[in-house]
Amino acid sequence: MKIKSALLALLSLNVFSPGALGLSFSLESQPEFGQLKGFKGSELCQVAENTKRYLQEQVQDVFAVHPGKIINDKITVQKVQDTLAFICRTYREDVRAKRHSRLHDSAFVRQHFEFVRWLPDKKTATEIAGKSTNAAKSRMLNDIPDKEIFLTKYYTKLLDGSPVKTELYNQALYALPYDEKGLTLAQAQQQQGALTRFRYTRQQIIAGALLKDKLAQPLVWLTEEALHDVLLQGTGVLKVDGKIRYFNVHRNNGIDYDYSIGKREQARYWYFIETPEIMGYGHDQPSKIAIKPQVTFAGNIADLGVGKLVLVSYREGDRQVGRLGVLADQGGAFDNNLFQLDLLVDSYRGWSDYHKANGHLPDYASAWILLLKQ
Repeated sequence: MKIKSALLALLSLNVFSPGALGLSFSLESQPEFGQLKGFKGSELCQVAENTKRYLQEQVQDVFAVHPGKIINDKITVQKVQDTLAFICRTYREDVRAKRHSRLHDSAFVRQHFEFVRWLPDKKTATEIAGKSTNAAKSRMLNDIPDKEIFLTKYYTKLLDGSPVKTELYNQALYALPYDEKGLTLAQAQQQQGALTRFRYTRQQIIAGALLKDKLAQPLVWLTEEALHDVLLQGTGVLKVDGKIRYFNVHRNNGIDYDYSIGKREQARYWYFIETPEIMGYGHDQPSKIAIKPQVTFAGNIADLGVGKLVLVSYREGDRQVGRLGVLADQGGAFDNNLFQLDLLVDSYRGWSDYHKANGHLPDYASAWILLLKQ
């Protein structure tokens, strides 16, 4: 009787399970997630390795480097690192053995990982839905199932840009203002009352506040619509004079993202930096994690901790499929948000290209955090 009770307690381990909220994280012994597909083992390994390096080298980043504040007290940062290391070890062993990747073998994944089932915080989602002015967003938040998270997709915007201002390309991606050059993030926070970065809203900058007094360097020029898209996505992939260049968010103006309003109404504004590839989370620009499409999730790093290996599962036609990815990115939309994950899918010109490539992906999915068995 004691053995049975202990087993039941283990299988329903909800360290944060506040009843009516719906939110819970619990060990699940026999998860059903179908065939694993939709990702490359090589790219999953790259993101896992990059994120593991961040966990090892950025221990001072207490915002992100922690086991997960609301999952359970048996998870450690070392266990998260071991999980990510196992991904790369498995991938490389399979390459050397010239065999099909075991990362796509459902039985292998069940054998080697513990599964922590994630049920969504529907209470917060419903509260946000009630405040939103976007009818479609409200409907989707209200429709989140009891046992599935909201699975959104994000992409890097593939755009045309100009090295100089023109009538069409009349909005800039700005580098940090000149008065902040050389300041660390901590130093800038201490001086924010005197710095340009904290002085203007998105709307004021679009109207020319920075350009008028030459307060910051324009990195590249694009259309106003493209600017809103890049500010929303966090990364711009721009074709400028025939060459592809990458731009990533650097620091913002300190105004919170408002989930209930549209992109054009947001007062938050980001300053950018040019990077060699797509970058995800990092407490400062030099430390940011290089990420890859189809194997990267953005989510609530503050509560979940960076580096969690996540498996999501959903119906694709008449079969159940699953996919693996690493929590290695975030965004303002994830503040106080434990009902959603955002899958990085690819780079696209616009909605039609995006939808053609991703229209088969669902809006909701079962989700587990995976941890290597000891």
